[in-house]
Amino acid sequence: MAESEVDTPSTPIEYESKYFEYHGVRLPPFCRGKMDEIANFSLRSSDIWIVTYPKSGTSLLQEVVYLVSQGADPDEIGLMNIDEQLPVLEYPQPGLEIIQELTSPRLIKSHLPYRFLPTAMHNGEGKVIYMARNPKDLVVSYFQFHRSLRTMSYRGTFQEFCRRFMNEKLGYGSWFEHVQEFWEHRMDSNVLFLKYEDSFKDLGTLVEQLARFLGISCDKAQLESMVESCNQLIDQCCNSEALSICRGRVGLWKDIFTVSMNEKFDAVYRQKMAKSDL
Repeated sequence: MAESEVDTPSTPIEYESKYFEYHGVRLPPFCRGKMDEIANFSLRSSDIWIVTYPKSGTSLLQEVVYLVSQGADPDEIGLMNIDEQLPVLEYPQPGLEIIQELTSPRLIKSHLPYRFLPTAMHNGEGKVIYMARNPKDLVVSYFQFHRSLRTMSYRGTFQEFCRRFMNEKLGYGSWFEHVQEFWEHRMDSNVLFLKYEDSFKDLGTLVEQLARFLGISCDKAQLESMVESCNQLIDQCCNSEALSICRGRVGLWKDIFTVSMNEKFDAVYRQKMAKSDL
């Protein structure tokens, strides 16, 4: 499948290496040359996948999924490098070959759009948990992320960054297409579609959904224990500067969006999401 270069814009948001365009989607440089291998990646029925557009609550979700699926203790999770337990499929490290050989059940993350994920997943293999987040909060978090990393070196304004988001010029392509693709597959037997905001409104329901989806049998007392453990885990993360869960609060956008920006964003959202009931 063809890959083509994308001209590097004058704004310093890009990686030092260029993004590249793959079937109309702008992807990070580390995805170059491996998209066919990703499409042909072998899945197992026991695989658990976490898929999100960047900054959609991945940190929160991976902690909760690991706790629920592994029966782990919050203190144990707090001491481990959770990212090592849930590698990202397309990242350079640890790499596709190592991920392929992980013992079951494998827990794997990805930010890729649905159509670029392994073909076996489209055919119902594995269990896929997708989390969507309010795009206004997401773009603020994504902006802060770009500002914090030397590899991004973004020094532009939030207004410029938000405009790029609305024009679908960021890594991993269009948020609007990303979320709608998974929304269209929300009724697939191997897909669970979650909303980030719901985890703060009713964590108990989210944990119950996860347990049921993953085939974990538990009575009311066991469920309450898992919810308590998840709450403890989130509290621990909020006390750690190393993790971003607490910074991912709901309504973050209200601190930075101007009235004009909000109106423009709403107009773009209505246009691009017109065919969706999200």
